[in-house]
Amino acid sequence: MQQSTRGNYRDFWRQLVTLAAILGAFVINVISNVFPLNGLSIGEISNTLFKNVLIIPANYAFAIWGLIYVGLFAFGVYQALPNQRDEPDLRKTGYLLVIACVAQSIWVYLFLSRLFALSVIAMLLILLPLIGVYVQLQIGKSRVPRLKKWCIHFPISIYLGWISVATIVNVASALYFHGWNGWGISAVIWTLIMVLIATAVAAVIVIQRRDIAYTGVILWALVAIALKHFDNSMLRNVVLFLAIVLVLTATIQIRLSRTSHQ
Repeated sequence: MQQSTRGNYRDFWRQLVTLAAILGAFVINVISNVFPLNGLSIGEISNTLFKNVLIIPANYAFAIWGLIYVGLFAFGVYQALPNQRDEPDLRKTGYLLVIACVAQSIWVYLFLSRLFALSVIAMLLILLPLIGVYVQLQIGKSRVPRLKKWCIHFPISIYLGWISVATIVNVASALYFHGWNGWGISAVIWTLIMVLIATAVAAVIVIQRRDIAYTGVILWALVAIALKHFDNSMLRNVVLFLAIVLVLTATIQIRLSRTSHQ
């Protein structure tokens, strides 16, 4: 009985800390836009210091943060419910999402302070725990009730998808800021290499896990990159081609999934 009580106490604190971390990350994000450190918001830095970094998507793409936070709020509230206190999957994720949310707040400070190399480390501290949560939840591998899918699986898939893109963008921006010459390879070619890697990862995930949410985020980013650089025919055409390949791959997997469940 005493051991069970201690377990419930630990679970209660995990629920509380997770919800607080999500709220904290949201508040920091809002403050960073309303009262940006050093006078420039994250978007303004991207549009000025990094206007020549081709991997950065069009401005509208960053509106996805609204969806991410809606999902995270749903995650936070759902996991905080009393009947989810001893839920095995949520127990296995532990404090990984808390680490990601805290690292995101730290990333905001580092990026706004122009400490871009350190911001890459913070970004990895967001990405790696999210991968851990994704794997522990067995997203796309296990069938779960619809409410759990909407409140737990989809939010993590969307968050991880965008952070996957953000990590590539962050690394590219940091290298650009510190004057890396790309070993003589043109910026367009490097951008296409990074876009190809992101597309390949999304294709593997949609094939192995049939995770449409993650794949949809990568597709969202690809289209935004193509639209931002529409005047660059090579970049535009290759990125749109990869987007079409990703759509076809996802469509085939959806049909295979429906056929297998008939």
